[in-house]
Amino acid sequence: MKKQDFYYELPEELIAQDPLADRSSSRLLVLDRQSGAVSHHVFREILDYLQEGDCLVINDTKVIPARLIGSKVGTEAKVEVLLLKRKENNIWETLVKPGKKARPGAKISFGDGLLVGEVLEVVEEGNRLVQFSYEGIFEEILDRLGQMPLPPYITHQLQERERYNTVYAVHEGSAAAPTAGLHFTPELLQEIEKKGVDIARVTLHVGLGTFRPVKAEEITDHHMHSEFYQIQEEAAEKINRAKSGNGRVICVGTTSCRTVESAADENGRIQAGSGWTEIFIYPGYRFKVLDGLITNFHLPESTLIMLVSALAGREQVMKAYEEAVEERYRFFSFGDAMYIG
Repeated sequence: MKKQDFYYELPEELIAQDPLADRSSSRLLVLDRQSGAVSHHVFREILDYLQEGDCLVINDTKVIPARLIGSKVGTEAKVEVLLLKRKENNIWETLVKPGKKARPGAKISFGDGLLVGEVLEVVEEGNRLVQFSYEGIFEEILDRLGQMPLPPYITHQLQERERYNTVYAVHEGSAAAPTAGLHFTPELLQEIEKKGVDIARVTLHVGLGTFRPVKAEEITDHHMHSEFYQIQEEAAEKINRAKSGNGRVICVGTTSCRTVESAADENGRIQAGSGWTEIFIYPGYRFKVLDGLITNFHLPESTLIMLVSALAGREQVMKAYEEAVEERYRFFSFGDAMYIG
């Protein structure tokens, strides 16, 4: 399969720049993967597609204000640092722009020296290991100095930082939001539980590797970055109960999907635990756990549209995307949603 098999034309004005005031009022395109039928709804009508005994899997990771703007000590040149992965001893794997100003030994000051980072080494794909020094609590300093690491197609900073997090975000560590979850409100989640649907919380810290463009022409040559996930015993039990009963497992977002598929054994049973996953799901993949997926509309030729195509078939997905463009749906992180059932 070639990456161009997953290309579609998208007018720039359909890329959503801001979240809606009411999270659950976004639109919802429903694709029946058996028949290929498409129908159009409002997101809160997702309730009509969930049944008693189902398990809804959500990713409770929290995006940190991981974008830091600083200056190189000695030259005062502007440097942008994006925190990707926390290591030990205040060391982070980071993306630094411009890279030529961040050779090993370089120091970068943020907030007039409130936070100082020293570049230790250059690792794969030009990422830098940076060790930070500061006084106080790192998270509080980050909260004060950092910006939300919005995708490049969003052209301005958010007025309300929390709109780039889900209402159930708890565990800090993501460089990007699990955006399918942005449509849920506390009230909608309550209604879902009232209907007899179990809600299982899993955690996968989203790295920028998820959104890294596929450069290889043959998609099987693409390599995914590893991301950390964790599944507690309670969540594993809820998912396994749905699978062993008459319920379905509906994942909210590609990150929840990748988490459960990574943690499942050959029989589709989930093991509680944590680890790193590099799972790349594309057409031909046999799902072990997932029965349905709530997701946003993804970039052309991305690994995410490939995952969706693995579930519903490439031709059906590309046709549904064409219809979404015709119907003027809003696309990407702050855009509308799709349910594949």
